[in-house]
Amino acid sequence: MFTTTLDSLNNIANTFIEYAALAFLLALAVGIIYLAYIYIADITQTQHAIRRNYPIIGRFRYIFEHLGEFFRQYFFAMDREELPFNRSQRSWVYRAAKNIDTTIAFGSTRPLSQSNEVLFMNCFFPTLSQDAVPTHAVTIGEGFAKHPYTSSAIFHISGMSFGAISKPAIQALSAGAKEAGIWLNTGEGGLSPYHLEAGCDIVFQIGTAKYGVRDKDGQLSDEKLRNIASHPQVRMFEIKLSQGAKPGKGGILPGGKVTAEVASIRGIDVGKDSISPNGHTDIHSIDDLLDMIVRIRGITGKPVGFKVVVGFSEWLDEMCEAIHLRGQKYAPDFITIDSADGGTGAAPQSLMDYVGLPIRRSLPMVVDKLCEYNLRKRIKVIASGKMINPAEAAWALCVGADFIVSARGFMFALGCIQALQCNKNTCPTGITTHDPELQRGLDPTNKATRVKNYALNLMHEVGVIAHSCGVKEARGLQRRHVYLIDNSGSPEPLTNRYPDKTPKPAHLIASSADSADENNPALHPANDTDIRQA
Repeated sequence: MFTTTLDSLNNIANTFIEYAALAFLLALAVGIIYLAYIYIADITQTQHAIRRNYPIIGRFRYIFEHLGEFFRQYFFAMDREELPFNRSQRSWVYRAAKNIDTTIAFGSTRPLSQSNEVLFMNCFFPTLSQDAVPTHAVTIGEGFAKHPYTSSAIFHISGMSFGAISKPAIQALSAGAKEAGIWLNTGEGGLSPYHLEAGCDIVFQIGTAKYGVRDKDGQLSDEKLRNIASHPQVRMFEIKLSQGAKPGKGGILPGGKVTAEVASIRGIDVGKDSISPNGHTDIHSIDDLLDMIVRIRGITGKPVGFKVVVGFSEWLDEMCEAIHLRGQKYAPDFITIDSADGGTGAAPQSLMDYVGLPIRRSLPMVVDKLCEYNLRKRIKVIASGKMINPAEAAWALCVGADFIVSARGFMFALGCIQALQCNKNTCPTGITTHDPELQRGLDPTNKATRVKNYALNLMHEVGVIAHSCGVKEARGLQRRHVYLIDNSGSPEPLTNRYPDKTPKPAHLIASSADSADENNPALHPANDTDIRQA
């Protein structure tokens, strides 16, 4: 019996080996045929010289070119040399989001002699823990919006549209923002149920296509504005004039990411590219912009501002002059200054690389103009653009920002690996894709905790910088606390490059237009009844 069993096993083994050999020979034959096919295809095609001259092996060039962008960040790039964000920047965010030790050892790897590098000036007697105070709150729209908004947090989530990022990403950001006590900007893609479900404060962004608040002709709908404003969580409205990824061009959402749900929220067709206009079709001048601000504030009762990448700056003088002529009720409640060095959105490389001013130049310019026209207290300033670490946020506060917002910093907190797939539907971390299989890897509950940790740890370390400089809280930072490395490699006080501005004598007293007819309904916020009628 044992011999019979052994013979059966030998027969099975022999049969398996025979079939395996046949399968191998078949696969080898198919492989040879396939290689012959691509050899003939390569030498006969006329579009690619490399493939024509080096058939088959020439194709490896394209494979290596594609894989190179991923391998460089892990094996070849130094900690401080990658763009748009280097390993050192990303690693700090990852550790802060996981709430693990963010300290380092054995000295800084940051070059301290390169032009325009920032150095904070520590105080001989730093602020002690018992003398530190909580960051004081700033109110936006006070005296001009029926429902002004107050926040003591200095760091918030910048605009990322539902559609550009996924459902679980929005859910994680919303829940994390609620836990951290910060706001979440919707981006231009409209208000989804996922923004609302956790109960966080929301800034509703109105893009050039007016998604979510557009009528059947694509124009701004007063009724839909009231509907959005009826949500108590929606605390402010932001008119997006331009963004860092593509100054002068509207939003781009590829058709592959326009699902039925995204299309319903935006009011567009399923599966078709969502291309926003270059600018607002109903805003062609400073007066149009100020009228629109008053209109939206009157309908919603909420603070209203705008987001812009600064290029030519003459409009700043024109806007400030117009506000003084027409009255401060026409002023935006806030201005968000975005940097020209890119963002989360899909954009032509020529715009991302070459158009607009970076935040290092535009932020002090805008703050100085508002001071010059005695509008700094009236108009709050929000800084945006590549500020994902505490030092960048602290610099913005020193220059004069009231708040800092970040999109890509919070993407890293969600688990982004800088795979550079944001403009496709293939994000491997599930953040910027609508592929259910890829979204499955992003657990909103876990990532919400990381969003909270990142925001709180960043604000804590900005406070650490402030205490080192001898002030009691983060908003006490001023320009005198910062030095910049000049072209010769020597530290130069920021106040030398950007001295504090004093108001022009003509603008020390607010315009008499502020006392304009109080009965003009176009100039005043809507009452609660107007909002509830939605």
